[in-house]
Amino acid sequence: MTYLGYSPADLAAQYNLRAAVPDHPEIFLRWERESADAQDRLAHDRDLVYGPLDRQRIDFFPAPKPGAPVLAFIHGGYWQSLSKDFFSFLAPAFVQAGISFAAIGYTLCPQVSLPALMDEVRAALGWLYGHVRPLGGDADRIFVAGHSAGGHLATWMAATDWSSFRRPADLVKGACSISGIYDLVPIQMIYLNDALGLDPDTAQRLSPQHRIPDRAAPLICAVGGRETDELRRQQSDFTAAWRSEARPVRVVDLPDRHHFDAVDTLGDPGHPLHRAVAAMVLGTEEPA
Repeated sequence: MTYLGYSPADLAAQYNLRAAVPDHPEIFLRWERESADAQDRLAHDRDLVYGPLDRQRIDFFPAPKPGAPVLAFIHGGYWQSLSKDFFSFLAPAFVQAGISFAAIGYTLCPQVSLPALMDEVRAALGWLYGHVRPLGGDADRIFVAGHSAGGHLATWMAATDWSSFRRPADLVKGACSISGIYDLVPIQMIYLNDALGLDPDTAQRLSPQHRIPDRAAPLICAVGGRETDELRRQQSDFTAAWRSEARPVRVVDLPDRHHFDAVDTLGDPGHPLHRAVAAMVLGTEEPA
């Protein structure tokens, strides 16, 4: 059986992103060091509880001025690894720009199903809406960003009708997806599905490329030019599908980035991706 011309082994290789970046362990260690430094330097509330499970926690870094907009970050790891603790290093650039930063934790697969994981992230954002004002944030200006699997989750958060969760329908005002996974069909066909347990129908249903919502908040997408062909296809096909239905999508190019250093651009004040996301959050620029 082939998929888009790939043999099963070649398809698995396209999604083995750690193998594609052999120095990824050093990158993960850098993220941890820089995140520990950010936690030491910035005032923040750590491990705010939004649910009963161990990973249902949020780290919140308030901007200096109360009532600031909020960017909530959703980590990647193919829904089955890493944690929010790796990504505090993204907070300083946003805090400096006058944006509060929240890092969301969630239970990993296979401890929970992917739909349950998605519900946890929705619960985290719902909790932020109800609790962010005393923390210094503006509940009416919540945005999300995510990397890799977190990009998949951020995209769905932008597409959620929050009125179904007893929140304003447009709780999420905008989103950014970096190196996102938008088509779960190939994921269901390879080793990654051992932890996810997707069947063909669920893979289609949970793919934002295949289930275009009736409405969605503005979305910024970015993928590294040095990523695998499949990761770049994922973004190209997804953005074409959403644009065909007039859903607002903007692309920021990352020509010199691979899968893991692509997310670094979000926390770099001089990078076009950071500037685009900060402008969206602060409302200083018209949507593209």
